[in-house]
Amino acid sequence: MNPTDTDHFPADPARPHEDAFSRSSLRVLVLSGSSRTGSVNTRLASLAAALVTRAGAVADAATLADFPMPLYDGDAEADEGVPPGALALCERLEAAQALVIASPEYNASLPGVLKNAVDWVSRRRPQPFKDKQTLLVSASPSMVGGNRGLWALRVPLEHLGARVYPDMFSLANAHHAFSENGALADRGLAERLTSTIGSFLALTEADTRYVHLRHCWYEFLGDRTDAPVTARAED
Repeated sequence: MNPTDTDHFPADPARPHEDAFSRSSLRVLVLSGSSRTGSVNTRLASLAAALVTRAGAVADAATLADFPMPLYDGDAEADEGVPPGALALCERLEAAQALVIASPEYNASLPGVLKNAVDWVSRRRPQPFKDKQTLLVSASPSMVGGNRGLWALRVPLEHLGARVYPDMFSLANAHHAFSENGALADRGLAERLTSTIGSFLALTEADTRYVHLRHCWYEFLGDRTDAPVTARAED
């Protein structure tokens, strides 16, 4: 894939501008929620990572296959702690200011392997999803493009305090949607994905650079934990 191909990456808010260097310290973990070789979501994640890089930020691309972990088991956690694969994912997430997940849809919901990863990562303290700017995208051979799975994925992530971006991108007929160089063949879809990522990065940059509110996040109203005070921008 050639991220300089203007036919597939048209000009829009994600395009680097005069002060694009200001984003050079912005790190984005782009995670494919699939471990399958040849996954269309891994292809979409690769494209998203190229667009993040083109917008001037640093993309850290990964797939769930990079983080092998067993099914969550409270007894196993008590005996052995959080497994190495989950810890490695935690470290990559903690090193990033933002997260992009390209998730498949299984039976109108998120894949079990992705939910398992979320459950293991949530055991880390401090909990790394909290206040993380997050963008959800999906790809599927179906006509809905995996969109139902993204709505299901929002629930655990928002419960854990992730700042899930309101807009989402779902690629229908994904097995026919990519050109030979890995970009989207449809110009309109290419423009929409590029614009969505550009707007998401602009929000993440503002949240990172222009903090003007300090608040304390709690899981629910009755929570009496020592949840740390965090700094972030909020209207």
